[in-house]
Amino acid sequence: MSRCIVLLVAIFGVAACGHDPGSRALTGGAIGAGAGAAVGSTTAVGVVPGAVIGGLGGAVIGAVTTPLSW
Repeated sequence: MSRCIVLLVAIFGVAACGHDPGSRALTGGAIGAGAGAAVGSTTAVGVVPGAVIGGLGGAVIGAVTTPLSW
Protein backbone atom coordinates (compact mmCIF):
# COMPACT_ATOMS: atom_id res chain seq x y z
CA MET A 1 0.00 0.00 0.00
CA SER A 2 2.80 2.44 0.83
CA ARG A 3 4.36 1.81 -2.61
CA CYS A 4 1.13 2.92 -4.26
CA ILE A 5 1.09 6.10 -2.20
CA VAL A 6 4.70 6.89 -3.08
CA LEU A 7 3.99 6.21 -6.74
CA LEU A 8 0.94 8.49 -6.74
CA VAL A 9 2.89 11.28 -5.07
CA ALA A 10 5.64 10.93 -7.67
CA ILE A 11 3.14 10.94 -10.52
CA PHE A 12 1.37 14.04 -9.28
CA GLY A 13 4.73 15.67 -8.65
CA VAL A 14 5.79 15.38 -12.28
CA ALA A 15 2.32 15.94 -13.71
CA ALA A 16 2.65 19.70 -13.42
CA CYS A 17 6.11 19.83 -15.02
CA GLY A 18 6.77 20.96 -18.53
CA HIS A 19 6.71 24.30 -20.24
CA ASP A 20 7.70 23.05 -23.68
CA PRO A 21 6.40 20.12 -25.76
CA GLY A 22 9.56 18.03 -25.22
CA SER A 23 9.40 18.06 -21.44
CA ARG A 24 5.65 17.47 -21.46
CA ALA A 25 6.21 14.49 -23.76
CA LEU A 26 8.79 13.07 -21.34
CA THR A 27 6.65 13.49 -18.24
CA GLY A 28 3.54 12.30 -20.08
CA GLY A 29 5.43 9.24 -21.29
CA ALA A 30 6.65 8.44 -17.79
CA ILE A 31 3.20 8.79 -16.29
CA GLY A 32 1.67 6.78 -19.12
CA ALA A 33 4.26 4.02 -18.77
CA GLY A 34 3.60 3.73 -15.05
CA ALA A 35 -0.13 3.66 -15.51
CA GLY A 36 0.14 1.22 -18.40
CA ALA A 37 2.33 -1.12 -16.36
CA ALA A 38 -0.14 -1.02 -13.50
CA VAL A 39 -3.08 -1.78 -15.78
CA GLY A 40 -1.10 -4.38 -17.70
CA SER A 41 -0.18 -6.21 -14.52
CA THR A 42 -3.83 -6.72 -13.66
CA THR A 43 -4.96 -7.76 -17.15
CA ALA A 44 -3.92 -10.31 -19.74
CA VAL A 45 -1.91 -7.68 -21.64
CA GLY A 46 1.14 -7.94 -19.38
CA VAL A 47 3.38 -5.40 -17.68
CA VAL A 48 5.82 -4.63 -20.50
CA PRO A 49 3.26 -4.24 -23.31
CA GLY A 50 1.09 -2.16 -20.99
CA ALA A 51 4.03 0.09 -20.15
CA VAL A 52 4.95 0.51 -23.82
CA ILE A 53 1.40 1.32 -24.89
CA GLY A 54 0.87 3.68 -21.96
CA GLY A 55 4.23 5.37 -22.47
CA LEU A 56 3.62 5.99 -26.15
CA GLY A 57 0.13 7.31 -25.52
CA GLY A 58 1.29 9.54 -22.68
CA ALA A 59 4.17 10.94 -24.72
CA VAL A 60 1.91 11.79 -27.64
CA ILE A 61 -0.70 13.41 -25.43
CA GLY A 62 1.98 15.32 -23.51
CA ALA A 63 3.57 16.61 -26.70
CA VAL A 64 0.37 17.90 -28.28
CA THR A 65 -1.12 19.61 -25.23
CA THR A 66 -0.42 23.17 -24.18
CA PRO A 67 0.41 24.24 -20.63
CA LEU A 68 -2.23 25.90 -18.51
CA SER A 69 -1.91 29.66 -18.30
CA TRP A 70 -3.07 30.35 -14.76
